[in-house]
Formats: sequence, structure tokens, C-alpha cells
Amino acid sequence: MGSLRLCLARSLLRGPPGPSPPPGHRRYGSAPPELQEKTLVLVKPDAVQRRLVGNVIQRFERRGFKLVAMKLLQPGVPAVTARCRQADQGLLDKHYQQLRQKPFYPALLAYMTSGPLVAMVWEGYNVVRSTRAMVGDTDSAAAAAGTIRGDFSMHVSRNVVHASDSVETARREISFWFQRDELVAWESGDRDYTYGP
Repeated sequence: MGSLRLCLARSLLRGPPGPSPPPGHRRYGSAPPELQEKTLVLVKPDAVQRRLVGNVIQRFERRGFKLVAMKLLQPGVPAVTARCRQADQGLLDKHYQQLRQKPFYPALLAYMTSGPLVAMVWEGYNVVRSTRAMVGDTDSAAAAAGTIRGDFSMHVSRNVVHASDSVETARREISFWFQRDELVAWESGDRDYTYGP
């Protein structure tokens, strides 16, 4: 009787009965809302120059998060189309608006426009809080071993990545770096293996 209850519970979680999609076809955007939380991650110029982009991506994939948007931006190079964005001062001023009055802001701006950076949007359960834990303390000397900054950053001014600090901030930051149609809605085939049925 226990296995019948489990089978019924699984069928209820999957939705009402009806025609199944053809093999290989998935219903996009059907993940529950709690699995659709998004966060922005920027791989900063120091990490791109040190060829750490793949290491950063690998950590998010291994954790079970889903990449829904990514672009490489080259500061100072004119955009090819109106839809393309570059990491120019205007974009960075919006992104770092809370730091504009700080004495280190000019140095931060110079650093963020010193070379290419990679902007990414990751999706998954509790992705904002989990990402902050994965990234580690802003000061690399205080960042725990095993975190991205703890493993790859040597100085607070070259701390490898940026990650949104709240769900609200993530929404705002994502809108600065990506247009809505640049976020790809796709269903991951390993969702049941990552989060359970």
C-alpha cells in the first residue's frame, strides 16, 4: 500500500492526467516557482584574464543550478546592434549605484572596464542565498577555502565574481545586464535527480 501512495503522490505532483508530450518534447517553463528563482553572477575582468570562467560555471552546474543567460562583454567596444550592451560606465553606474559616493568607486569602475567580463543568470531553488555562500566573503583573506573567492581571489580589489545579494537585487541587476527575451526558458532533464520528484 505504501508504494501505491507514493505512486499517487508522484502523479499528483506531475499534474493532471492527459496526453503525454511526444518523446523528446518537454513542457518549457513548467518548473514550480520556487525552482525559478534567479540570480546574476558577473565573472569579473581579473577572472576572465586568468581563464577562470569555466571553473566558475562548473561550480554552478555541479551544484545543480541552471544557466538561463550568458554573455561576454568587452568594455569600450561599440555595440554591434542596439540590443547589444557593453559594460560601459552608464551600465556600471546603474549596477553599482549604491557605491558611487565611495572613495574607491573610480578604481572599481576602472577595474570593471579593464577587460572583458562575463554576465550570467543562474536559476534554481534558493539560488541567491546558495550563490552567496558559494562565492564567499568579498575580502578574499576572509573567504573560506572551497568558495570561489577563497580558492581563486588573492585581494579584495580583484575578487573574481559579483553575485546578487537578495532576490530583489537580483531582479534589478538582471534587468540592467539582460533584456527579458535574452533569458532562455528551458526545462532541465535532471530536475528530478537534483530536487527530487
